[in-house]
Amino acid sequence: MSVTSVVLVHAHALFREGLRQHLLAHPEFRIVGEASNGQQAIQMVDYGEPDVVLMEVDLPGVNGLEVSRAIKRTHPHIGIILFSSEMDGDHVVKAIRAGVAAYLPRNVDWATLLATLHEVRRGSYPINDLVLSLPDVATQVLAAFRQMVVDEDVQSIYSPLSPRELEVLELVAAGRTNKEIAQLLDISNQTVKNHVSSILRKLAVNDRTQAVVYAMRRGWIKVTLPGE
Repeated sequence: MSVTSVVLVHAHALFREGLRQHLLAHPEFRIVGEASNGQQAIQMVDYGEPDVVLMEVDLPGVNGLEVSRAIKRTHPHIGIILFSSEMDGDHVVKAIRAGVAAYLPRNVDWATLLATLHEVRRGSYPINDLVLSLPDVATQVLAAFRQMVVDEDVQSIYSPLSPRELEVLELVAAGRTNKEIAQLLDISNQTVKNHVSSILRKLAVNDRTQAVVYAMRRGWIKVTLPGE
C-alpha cells in the first residue's frame, strides 16, 4: 500500500488534532508536518515535500489562497485541499486560479474528506465537480473565465497541442475526471495521464487549471456547461 504524506495547516491546534487523529486511524496516510500560519506552511511544505496539503483559507498573516499560489509555483505536483466557510463563486474562482485541487466547507463530514484525499492523491481535481454541482457557482466561475478571455489579447492562434490533446484538455475544462475522459475517448487511464503530462510540458504550466486558462485565452478550446 502506498502511503500519502500530508501537511496539516490550521490556526487552531484543536482542529489540527482532530484531523491528525482521524488520519492516524488510516495507515495509508502519514502526517509529515503541521503549521498554524501561512509562513510556517510554506516552510513546512519546502521541508516535508508532502503529497497533499490540508489547509484552512483564513490563516493569520498569509492566507490560504496566497499560500496555495506559493506552493504551486515551487511544488506543482502537490495537491492542495482548502477548507472555507465561503462557498460562493467568487471564492471558488480564486481557489481555481490558485491551483487548488479541492475546496471544501469547514463542516465537511469525514467520509467526504477521506474520499477527497484519495482523489487528490490520484491527481484529480474535485474542485471541478464542485463547480458543476452548484449551478450558481458554475455560472460565476464560467463568467469569470470567459471574462479572462475577453480581457486579454489572443496571443496566438497556433496550438502546439495535438488534436487528441485538445480533446483531452476540453474534457478537463468541462470538469471530467481522468477516468471519465478515458471512457469517453476509449483510451486507458494511463494514456490520459500521459496526455495531461504532455499538455503541461508543452504549455510550460504547473497544473491542469493553468493549462485550461492558457488554452482558453488563446481560443484553442471553449468551456461550456451541461445544458448550454
